[in-house]
Amino acid sequence: MFNLLRTFGFLLKDVTDLYVRRFEQRVGALGLTLPQCRVLVGLVNHEGISQSQLAELTGIDPVTLVRILDRTESDGWLERRDDPTDGRTQYLYTKAKSKSLFDDIRHLADLTCREAFAGIPKKHAVLMMELLAKIQSNFASLELRQALTAVAALQSGRASTGAARSRRERTSFQP
Repeated sequence: MFNLLRTFGFLLKDVTDLYVRRFEQRVGALGLTLPQCRVLVGLVNHEGISQSQLAELTGIDPVTLVRILDRTESDGWLERRDDPTDGRTQYLYTKAKSKSLFDDIRHLADLTCREAFAGIPKKHAVLMMELLAKIQSNFASLELRQALTAVAALQSGRASTGAARSRRERTSFQP
C-alpha cells in the first residue's frame, strides 16, 4: 500500500508528462506544439480576444505568446487587428483554414484522452475528472484567499501608517 498523500503530486506529474508527450507526438505531425494548440483552441473558443486576455486564458507568458502568435500568423492561421481606439491593443481572429486545424487538434486530443482512459469504466473516468476539477477548485480558492489576505494586510498597513502620520502631524503642529 502506498501513501496517497506523499505520492499524489509525483503521480500527477508523471501522468501529465506522459499525456503531454503523447499529445505532442501527435500534433508534431501537424507541425504544431502544445502551446500553439492552446493558443489556437483559445482563439477558436474566444474569437476577437486581445493578446493580453489570451495570455491570461492560456497561462502562457506574454512574451512567449507574442512569438507563438507571430509564427501562427505567418503560417496563415490567424490575423491580428488593431483596436481603432487604442493602438497598443490588438485583437486576434482565426482565419478560415484554422477550422480544419482546430478539428484535427480536437480529434488528436480526444484520441489521446481515450488512450489515457483505456480499460477504465466510464463512471470512474467521470469521477476522476470531477475529483480533479475539485482539486483545481481547492487550489484556486486557496490562491484567491491568499491574495485577499495580502490585499487586506496591505490596506491595513496603509491605514495604520496613515493614522501614525496623522498623529505626528497633530503633535508636531506649532502655531
